[in-house]
Amino acid sequence: MPVVREFRLPDLGEGLTGAEVVRWMVEVGEVIAVDQAVVEVETAKAVVEVPCPYGGVVTARYGEVGEEIAVGAPLVTVAVASAEGAGAPSGAAAPAAAAASEVERPLVGYGVAESRGGRRRRVGAAVAAPVAVAPVAPVPPVAPVVEAAPAAPVVVPVISPLVRRLAREQGVDLTALTGSGPDGLIMRADVERAVAAKVSAPAVAPPAAPVGEVVPLRGLRKAVAEKLSRSHREIPAATCWVDADATELMALRRQLNATPGPKVSVLALLARICTVALARFPELNSSVTEDGSGIVRHRVVHLGFAAQGERGLVVPVVRDAQARSTEQLGEELGRLTESARAGSLTPGELTGGTFTLNNYGVFGVDGSTPILNHPEAAMLGVGRIVAKPWVHEGQLAVREVTQLSFTFDHRVCDGGTAGGFLRFVADCVEQPGMLLRQL
Repeated sequence: MPVVREFRLPDLGEGLTGAEVVRWMVEVGEVIAVDQAVVEVETAKAVVEVPCPYGGVVTARYGEVGEEIAVGAPLVTVAVASAEGAGAPSGAAAPAAAAASEVERPLVGYGVAESRGGRRRRVGAAVAAPVAVAPVAPVPPVAPVVEAAPAAPVVVPVISPLVRRLAREQGVDLTALTGSGPDGLIMRADVERAVAAKVSAPAVAPPAAPVGEVVPLRGLRKAVAEKLSRSHREIPAATCWVDADATELMALRRQLNATPGPKVSVLALLARICTVALARFPELNSSVTEDGSGIVRHRVVHLGFAAQGERGLVVPVVRDAQARSTEQLGEELGRLTESARAGSLTPGELTGGTFTLNNYGVFGVDGSTPILNHPEAAMLGVGRIVAKPWVHEGQLAVREVTQLSFTFDHRVCDGGTAGGFLRFVADCVEQPGMLLRQL
């Protein structure tokens, strides 16, 4: 007899508590191999494919596209062939053994987004591989967990704790809803429709103002909102800025790119300037402890930079930036930028930064006072480089000018340190030959 195994959403790391279903990669009744990706989910960090550690026939799927699944909640159930499930205890001991098996077996290949060749196979189709599932009697889908609402003895068909939480926060009575899912299962969309109906219901008096579309905060947008809100609440940030003549820096770039080898970007030159400046002002490569009782000064520079991706603005991180040459910085910045555009950055590439470089000049603006990337203590912003009238060597001339802004956590340093850092960066932009002293 086959053994039915339940595969639950694994811990995806970085303190994430759930993920949103982007697309299912298998169907009920399909034969899958061990470690085959079954679903693509979006976390607050990235979009990843989740492989299942069991091989056999998919008997049930949990969660619709767009629905959030909590870590530890069921994803799929799989009927494992009797040969694979041999020796498994029966009766009351079976669930415990299955749970122990899930804990002991590592999830092979997690986090690698790769397409798997071959056509999908269903029960009854001609299968070349020796998968012993043809004689197995059909296994009925595992019924969703039915939990009784605490306020009434009525059984409420709802499986997701996120749906229950949403209903509780919005004041929606689940017992009054008719679910649109299988067997009347109440889905997130059902709760959202009930909320929209409450909002759009006509008021008795006075007439309510028209309500626009309510767009839920979730996934990356929700994570960004929470992080920026926390930064604004906890960090006493201050900003200083200065205009700098970048004519010589642009001339240096043109000179470097006239020689054979990889092209050097303006961002790579600015990243190199940042690593040198942080070596002179190490207190700015730091963060305040969670309880606010101390300052952690980081020994290495993990340089974050703002990049526009298909999911919005993200901040990839260049590891050990202080140990890379300008050319190596350019190569890594280019690789991460392409991954951001393709939406293929991993959670590890989006976390762990100690300092951020924000080149908002690419949006055609001159200045900004950004919110710090919590828990980092500082961020350098660079505006567009544009031709402007400038006094150069006592004469009015047209020069390539940019505005540099520097936002810092006032708990880690005073204005003198922040001003010194920004002035050093501006001097390197105006006279890039100064960098030779630091090599």
